Amino acid sequence: MPIEEQLQEIHRLAVLGDVAAIAQDVGPRLTQVWLATSRFREVRALSLQTLALGPHARTLVDLARAQRRLGEVAEALDHYRTASSLYTEVGDRAGLATTLNNIGLVYDGLGDRQQALRYYQQALPIIEEVGDRAGLATTLNNIGLVYNGLGDRQQALDYYQQALPIIEEVGNRAGLAATLSNIGAVYNGLGDRQQALRYYQQALPIQEEVGDRAGLATTLNNIGLVYNRLGDRQQALRYYQQALPIREEVSDRAGLAATLNNIGAVYNDLGDRQQALHYYQQALPIREEVGDREGESVTRYNMAMLYRVQGQLAEAVAALRQVVALDAQVQHPDLEADQAVLRQVEQEWRESLQ
Repeated sequence: MPIEEQLQEIHRLAVLGDVAAIAQDVGPRLTQVWLATSRFREVRALSLQTLALGPHARTLVDLARAQRRLGEVAEALDHYRTASSLYTEVGDRAGLATTLNNIGLVYDGLGDRQQALRYYQQALPIIEEVGDRAGLATTLNNIGLVYNGLGDRQQALDYYQQALPIIEEVGNRAGLAATLSNIGAVYNGLGDRQQALRYYQQALPIQEEVGDRAGLATTLNNIGLVYNRLGDRQQALRYYQQALPIREEVSDRAGLAATLNNIGAVYNDLGDRQQALHYYQQALPIREEVGDREGESVTRYNMAMLYRVQGQLAEAVAALRQVVALDAQVQHPDLEADQAVLRQVEQEWRESLQ
């Protein structure tokens, strides 16, 4: 019997026999492997079985990590906070730092960059104190993600470049691929498409090698973004259509919405406005569901521009007002530009009513 099946059977018997210590030991050994290979639904199911026997910080963290990827953001935050309290009670500084770092990721996904930074900055000194080199690299990488989201590309690159040698030192192949992909995203944001592609193409084979399905889908999606910016719509669509079924397979709800939105943008650029709207309308409720306010702002903006060119100015204004409100909530760097667009479209709407 393979090791995984043996561990599952041991866990099943421990749950049946109400033997919490064994379930709490074996469960995380399984869920760590499953998280690395994007088996988020299985992590959730097994973790909930373990927690039925009593509270356990490591299991709560693994459950929350899966829930974040499944779009269950409120539940993930609740479980991280419980884990944080448990780690604090027993004086587990390394566990506390990991949990603070993961809470930061949730807030970054919600578009609350400043709150994310606060959690990362709480985690960093603890990570350095306990000598957790892998955790240090992860946190530096995550801070880079925040700065890229804030539009500060050079600061993002600085954090990624600090993370890279540590990731290589500790032999974290999945982390290496994620950071290479993140650097690619920075270069895409800076307009250096070829450099972006070089980094993405370094990340892809590593993600395939380690079985990181969610990371693979993200990189495929990002390569699609590059080709769209290069004007190669059909190549962009090919990459998005490779990413889409993987995101559905691993139940990455936020990622699924991003790819649906991106496909909509390609169809819009190709002049197929009905198909574009079809994809935006699929993306929007998922972005609302997972609390991705920044992503929701992007999709609503895209829909507003479609409404505008179709002469539906009232709908365009309504969508843009929501965009500006969302931008303000997440301190989006495009807030002023979006306010200017809203004023322009409001003026067009008023003139159309005269």
